[in-house]
Amino acid sequence: MEYIDIFITSFKDYARYVGNEVFNPHWGNYLYWLIGISIFFYALELTMPWRKDQPKIRKDFWLDAFYMFFNFFLFSLVGYYAISNVFVELFNDFLGLFGIENLVAIEINTWPVWTQLLTLFILRDFIHWNVHRLLHTVPALWEFHKVHHSVEQMGFAAHLRFHWMETIVYRTIEYIPLAMIGFGIQEFLLVHLFALAIGHFNHSNILVPLGPFKYIFNNPQMHIWHHAKHIPSKTGVNFGISLSIWDYIFGTNYIPKDGRDEPLGFDDMDKFPSELKDQLIYGFKRRKEK
Repeated sequence: MEYIDIFITSFKDYARYVGNEVFNPHWGNYLYWLIGISIFFYALELTMPWRKDQPKIRKDFWLDAFYMFFNFFLFSLVGYYAISNVFVELFNDFLGLFGIENLVAIEINTWPVWTQLLTLFILRDFIHWNVHRLLHTVPALWEFHKVHHSVEQMGFAAHLRFHWMETIVYRTIEYIPLAMIGFGIQEFLLVHLFALAIGHFNHSNILVPLGPFKYIFNNPQMHIWHHAKHIPSKTGVNFGISLSIWDYIFGTNYIPKDGRDEPLGFDDMDKFPSELKDQLIYGFKRRKEK
């Protein structure tokens, strides 16, 4: 009954949260930050496009726009938030059997705010870089990740076109290491918004030379090669999410030339479904067919 109560309470709490996000704009409102950051990068694409021949409303623009809101709000609203809270409680109860009351190993909330933000940002990004590599190297996960790589014309909204199973994979793997540093929700929001902006930037149809900072931060001219159809590695290149430095450190960087007009996607793109309903179940259906 305890877990059922957690599920019901969490479901109601998230529904109230979504309603509050929609009807009560404020500085900590993630919905309107998402909209504002998206409008900013779309404006840059319209005024200073890198691929000038690409349509202003590119192929699958509205599909990607839907994914943006589905992956951050609707997916949690239909049950993910409630179910994940139940699993967290189950996991905590399991730890309790061994006398472990919490996972916090480093109390970073006692550090200066800037060091908290920097630590959370770097640790989270390194975890995501490793998870991203798994999505490319584990065949079952790659089937889900194909949704993101089905983009044929790059734009900011492509950042958030991804299969809902990726949310489960990322959150599951990052839970323990992030829980061990005891960060606050306000710090997490700031780091997440910064990462969101960089992710939009990486996928945008713009050219902004970063000079030597390209070896630290991901950018459109690097990330376009991650989505390129023809690359030397079957398991992918340029896995950086916010930071490109991991690829340079571990030798997965690849920028052979200006990739502005590189064809995007993967082999057998013609067999990949274009309908949203088919994409949402693609990873499961594809493996069943095999």
